[in-house]
Amino acid sequence: MIGFFSEWMQYGFMKNAFAAILIITPLFGILGTMIVERKMAFFSDALGHSAWTGIAIGVVLGLSDTSLSMLLFAVIFALLLNKLSSTGIAANDTIISVFSSCSIAVGLAVLSKGGNFSQYSGLLVGDVLSISRKEIWYLMIIFILTLIFWICCYNRLHAVSIHRALAKSRHIPVRLMENLFAVLTALIVMVSIKWVGMLIINALLILPAASSRNISENLREYHFFSIVFSMFSGIFGLIISYFINVATGPMIVIVASIIYFCTYTYGKKSSS
Repeated sequence: MIGFFSEWMQYGFMKNAFAAILIITPLFGILGTMIVERKMAFFSDALGHSAWTGIAIGVVLGLSDTSLSMLLFAVIFALLLNKLSSTGIAANDTIISVFSSCSIAVGLAVLSKGGNFSQYSGLLVGDVLSISRKEIWYLMIIFILTLIFWICCYNRLHAVSIHRALAKSRHIPVRLMENLFAVLTALIVMVSIKWVGMLIINALLILPAASSRNISENLREYHFFSIVFSMFSGIFGLIISYFINVATGPMIVIVASIIYFCTYTYGKKSSS
């Protein structure tokens, strides 16, 4: 066992990737529980796809680093979706689908001009092995901010997710809570896309929480198992991807999917 870890951790990029996994996966586990409870899976998926437009805006503005434009656009995109969803003009899934499709199309159209799209194609699956120590510190800051938000606002946010009218009657700032959660989700999705990938980031947000929901009997177990499943998927997926030489992000999703089907089967047997 010692020889296994010494071989695996002798490379600097593997140490950085392991540290990033230890930070990213608990974030996904924590955030995913509320995304599942609030039925926001489509919302988080649209956020991931909107990254194309954020990058395209940075390219048009001539920015050498498009991370800032991607983050700013994601925050505006999330707040706009929240605003339109609350008006009730159309069904939420319709609004999200329209904006998601439009943002993907605009982003791809700009980035593919002159045949330059290939330099951005790596964002589809991500590459956690390329993360630097400086970027790990950025992730740590996001992790701390998420914990602070969760400790201070979880009860209010949970009340809003259960019954908005009742939450309002208890003087809970419903719109503020929803916007704060949307912004937090946007930041975490955008910060993680480079290493996780646009195509699979939503799966990493949903699968651990959905797996936890299959077997949990209370909120404490729900959050605990979601974090455990997310971290296990991340660490085990990273190890497997290293030894069989495949992309880390997809392998993490495969592990998380296996856990989901196992917990689903166990949950059905326990309820019967």
